[in-house]
Parts: sequence; C-alpha cells; structure tokens
Amino acid sequence: MPQYKVVELREGMIGGKMSGDKLEKVLNEYGSKGWSLKAITSVDVKGRIGPGGVSGVLVTFEKE
Repeated sequence: MPQYKVVELREGMIGGKMSGDKLEKVLNEYGSKGWSLKAITSVDVKGRIGPGGVSGVLVTFEKE
C-alpha cells in the first residue's frame, strides 16, 4: 500500500520568490529517503501577515 507525504513551500519560506534551488533541495532530500515525486500543485496560501495570501506549491511524494 503506497504512502504519501505533502510538503508545503511558500514564497516567504523560500526567500521572497519561488526558488528552483530550494525546490531542488527538497526533492533531493525526500528522494534520498525513498520518496518519489507524485505531483507539484500551485496554491495560494493564506499568510499570517496582511489580508492577502502568498503563492506557494504543494509537493506530493509517494513511497511504497
């Protein structure tokens, strides 16, 4: 039975803009633990500061 893990990356966590380097680091980190990339979904995440949200991605991994 497969297992799934979802990791949320927000712009604020990445340093102001979506960083390919940060995403690559996360992919390699989970890949080294046996997780395979299943999907990347763009989302608007409600922030703690101000009325608006921030852009981010949900990275979904799968492992048998």
